[in-house]
Amino acid sequence: MDERYVESSLAVEDITFEVPLRPQKLNDFVGQEEVCSRLNILVNAAKKRQEPLGHCLLSGPPGLGKTTLANILAKAMESSIVITSGPLLERPADLAGILTNLQKGDVLFIDEIHRLPRTLEEYLYPAIEDFVLDVMIDSGPHARSVQVKLQPFTLIGATTRSGLLSAPMRSRFAMNCRLDYYKANDLQTILARSSSILRMQIESEAVKEIAHRARGTPRVANNLLRWVRDYAQSHEKANVDRMTAVRALEMLAIDEKGLDEIDKKILSIIIDHYNGGPVGLGTLAVAIGEVSQTLEEVYEPFLILQGFLKRTPRGRVVTPLAYQHLKKKMQKNTLF
Repeated sequence: MDERYVESSLAVEDITFEVPLRPQKLNDFVGQEEVCSRLNILVNAAKKRQEPLGHCLLSGPPGLGKTTLANILAKAMESSIVITSGPLLERPADLAGILTNLQKGDVLFIDEIHRLPRTLEEYLYPAIEDFVLDVMIDSGPHARSVQVKLQPFTLIGATTRSGLLSAPMRSRFAMNCRLDYYKANDLQTILARSSSILRMQIESEAVKEIAHRARGTPRVANNLLRWVRDYAQSHEKANVDRMTAVRALEMLAIDEKGLDEIDKKILSIIIDHYNGGPVGLGTLAVAIGEVSQTLEEVYEPFLILQGFLKRTPRGRVVTPLAYQHLKKKMQKNTLF
């Protein structure tokens, strides 16, 4: 099956909207305090030694700030950053072209690094360990390997599925940072900053409402803020109050727990068609009309975090909390 998949529209990055809202310094980065503290030490130590930053691996669900952190680290080291992604790099020549053009201290950011072909992983090892590149010249009996010296650089990898990253590749990163979902208070701070940049007149209760429905994800929170702004402007409301935000979010079918149409559809199908589960991922994906990978990476983590869904060896099972939230009656022969 093709590894490409479509994310929820609220989780998709909008560069023209997001980039101006991104913090530029670690001190301005809200949330992920432990991660920021470690990275701050890494940056300060590298600066004192006047060396490039150590290689870093950033992992976690989409939209939590991995790309933002990579840009912040490059700026903190006063270095240029080259951004690419695992699926875009198909041949050694693609990688060689990027590596040979890097200057001393530059940052190479590879998004979705777990989708880097294994042959390119092997090609990358000497580059990140010894800053050399083995290039094959000619082929057949005339083939020979030439070693090209590279400028010392920093590799920052980002992945939504760290388990798919090979052990040899994972071990070559000096720092491994896991980003977790944000607390509502942190999202409120992020939304307050974003609304200020967008010059929005919005009440604190409206900000609180958006934060609680943002799935613990800054990208989703900012996209919801943009939608609320558009809704308010179309209704000629200069000031966004709580009820305006609620009505705007209800138009997107996002409830008070942050569940959208697909989330509720997943839970309802398991309850109504499979008596609460267990049901296999593939069967559920067909019933929903989504790719299995989308369900597993985009929707399931949040449903599990909120306590609505459980993964078992036999398949997916909804919890009593899901019945309660959807106002559905539990059958006597359910697992709970």
